[in-house]
Amino acid sequence: MCGFFQKRFQDWLTARRIRRSRLVTKDGRCNIEFGNVNYSNHFAFIADFWTTFVETRWRFVLLFFIAAFTLSWFIFGLLWYWIARNNEDLQWQNPSEDHTPCVDNVDGLTTSFLYSLETQTTIGYGGRAITPLCPGAVALIIIQSLIGAIINCFMCGIILSKISLPKKRAKTITFSDMAVICPKKGTLCLLIRVANMRKTLMIGSQIYGKLLRTTNTVDGEAIIMDQVNIDFTVDAGKDNLFFVCPLTLYHVIDRSSPFFEMAVDTLHKQEFELVVFLDGTAESTSSSCQVRTSFIPQEIMWGYNFLPIISRSKKGKYKVDFSNFSKVVPMATAHCAYCFHSLKGHHLHSRDGQDNLGFQTIDIPEQHPTDTKM
Repeated sequence: MCGFFQKRFQDWLTARRIRRSRLVTKDGRCNIEFGNVNYSNHFAFIADFWTTFVETRWRFVLLFFIAAFTLSWFIFGLLWYWIARNNEDLQWQNPSEDHTPCVDNVDGLTTSFLYSLETQTTIGYGGRAITPLCPGAVALIIIQSLIGAIINCFMCGIILSKISLPKKRAKTITFSDMAVICPKKGTLCLLIRVANMRKTLMIGSQIYGKLLRTTNTVDGEAIIMDQVNIDFTVDAGKDNLFFVCPLTLYHVIDRSSPFFEMAVDTLHKQEFELVVFLDGTAESTSSSCQVRTSFIPQEIMWGYNFLPIISRSKKGKYKVDFSNFSKVVPMATAHCAYCFHSLKGHHLHSRDGQDNLGFQTIDIPEQHPTDTKM
């Protein structure tokens, strides 16, 4: 029992270390922090206050929403109380029977607050109403109405902007948890699967990647987060993807690829992070969005291939089986890219090589005469 909990704790520590060490998390958030920023630069966030509020967390937006309205009601309530006090409308001032107040039924701090709330929210219960005898009260009700309209527009705009953020649409784009390396169309490729969970298309979709790693120059200088371009494509190209069904993206591992020097027994010993980007425009809202994810060496499986998930029914409809989205099968693959290009048919890698429990692997028969794939 103790060994079981110890293993679970070690696995949790390993997962936590991997999560903290990567630049881009699996859900696309950038794991980076800024230090020693000049204090004067913080005023730039105040100058760009709209973006600052839109990017603020929901809990702070709701807190600011409540505080903005409550404080405005209270501040104007104090002003109405001050006007009533100057006009001797309050109860403790003992106004005469023929006294005409600035605001009917405002004779204390509580009623002043209620009148401020009713004015700014245009409730109008009918119990409290302004009289035309006080010019200051007329001016104050105009000012409060204008400020209340501004607060309403600003807060509603922030909430609508946060709800319609493009990154919310990006949450319906999902990548495979792992990447695989296997032969494809006569060449060795790194494959990643991506799926659009909505039926609406992503217009003008483009896919590309960046390999982040630490390199050393000739002078011995270490370059942290050195970026190398990684080209991804599908059978129909790499730009303007027809993203109506799950796609398998592949990167050709040739002599110009940074993966060319890696092998099945050295891949998981490397230190790099493959960040994959998908840019597109949502068809329903015409808003541009970007989907990001990353893969570290432990999340790349050498010698496996994705299972097909698209088939055609007897009625002629295309069907996507998402139960196979995270399933792979072992595939004979050379131990390294050099072996694949120079020694074809040798050093094949089978299921006994590198394995990863993040994927569910299944065995499939060698012949499928009844399957129809797209």
